[in-house]
Amino acid sequence: MRLMIVGQLEGYISAAGKIALQRGAKVIHCEDIIEALGALRNGKGADVVMCDIKQKIGKLVEDLESERIHVPVVACGIGTDARDAVKAIEQGAKEYIPLPPDAELIAAVLEAVTQETSTMIASDPAMQNVVQLADKIAPSEATVLITGESGTGKEVMSKHIHRKSKRKDATFIAVNCAAIPENLLESELFGHEKGAFTGANGRRIGKFEEASGGTLLLDEVSEMHPLLQAKLLRAIQEKEITRVGSNDAVKVDVRIIATSNRDLEQSVQKGEFREDLYFRLNVVNIRLPALRERPADIIKLAEFFVKKFAEENGMETKKISDDAAKKLQAYQWRGNIRELENTIHRAVLMSAEKEIEPDAVHLQESAFTAGHSTNDAATSAPDPAAVSSASQSEQPTQPTVANPGGVETLIGKTISEVEQDMILNTLDHCLGNRTHAAKILGISIRTLRNKLNQYKDDGINIPKTGS
Repeated sequence: MRLMIVGQLEGYISAAGKIALQRGAKVIHCEDIIEALGALRNGKGADVVMCDIKQKIGKLVEDLESERIHVPVVACGIGTDARDAVKAIEQGAKEYIPLPPDAELIAAVLEAVTQETSTMIASDPAMQNVVQLADKIAPSEATVLITGESGTGKEVMSKHIHRKSKRKDATFIAVNCAAIPENLLESELFGHEKGAFTGANGRRIGKFEEASGGTLLLDEVSEMHPLLQAKLLRAIQEKEITRVGSNDAVKVDVRIIATSNRDLEQSVQKGEFREDLYFRLNVVNIRLPALRERPADIIKLAEFFVKKFAEENGMETKKISDDAAKKLQAYQWRGNIRELENTIHRAVLMSAEKEIEPDAVHLQESAFTAGHSTNDAATSAPDPAAVSSASQSEQPTQPTVANPGGVETLIGKTISEVEQDMILNTLDHCLGNRTHAAKILGISIRTLRNKLNQYKDDGINIPKTGS
């Protein structure tokens, strides 16, 4: 783990740094948020930033977001003033650590903040075969292309491969090619020099340089513009990149893992994806089965999510009742693991019994068929057009039906879709202000940010602050 300490931490810098070093972390120190942002911009990567509460934490979080640098910020300060802690969280800090530093507390918080959703559940034979292949090729330097429907866990698999590789102690960097505007993706990947374009106020190290020595994940690489595909191909072949606004080549040493929920061979035939780049990426192909193709994993994954969300919400972990389990196993899961995760999150919050009851498990009725067979789904190849939108439910005009009590119920939408609409509409109403939106929704700013990051990963446009 790489820890960046910002500020003086009330004189406890050496103590906090020593604790982190003892836990195996690499520590760098920056005097203020300006120096910290400059270090991150220039490739001094960090897995977590520990920032003195006297620094402008809100400004740091805002600048990190605008620079598209994804690193959690933990606030630190002397005393037990709850108002300072609350203010720091409202400004975007993930956690608050009181000073002087306690070794166990710092270790626990840093571990929680940097914890990756990397649990690999593979009891079903279909998934066990995939994991065996991943473990076999992980120690090599081969480029890997991970394919599968949206929500099947491609990023989790890429992290699994990195942890099993010879580069496990180096950096793992992920870039969502679908979530970054086309005109900014080149700068995101290769970096830029000062003055390269409007707003380029300083040199910025790209993800290739930041990941040098480690692994670079190109998530949804199929969404990349053909012109940029040519530059990506050169970077992979020559192992060097050129920053935007520069003519100087920079050597890089990265292992590439790419993911796609499209049929790339069809994209090649349509001229949407370069054939030479496809073959360069597809040295090893790992296809992740859809959740309906690995039924033995459904309940194990559900139990994992029950424990996760019960802990996050300070609730007692419950068992899944037999009837609720049957309901989960009979569902088609068009949104795969992501849809299951959202469903269980809702069930944990809604359950009123000692065990999670069937009524707490809200499923889209149009996709639910009791006792349906998964054989057809398991043996037929997914339609590329359907795969690309597997996590997006169809959205026809939604009728409303008034019940006798006068409460209108949306028909044909999943709970996660209703929740998403509510969050985005509220955020739009608040002109992008996360803090105000969280208060109106009755959730923490942390929960709201996690939801927005999830939507952003799905390619959904998020209202910007002040928009």
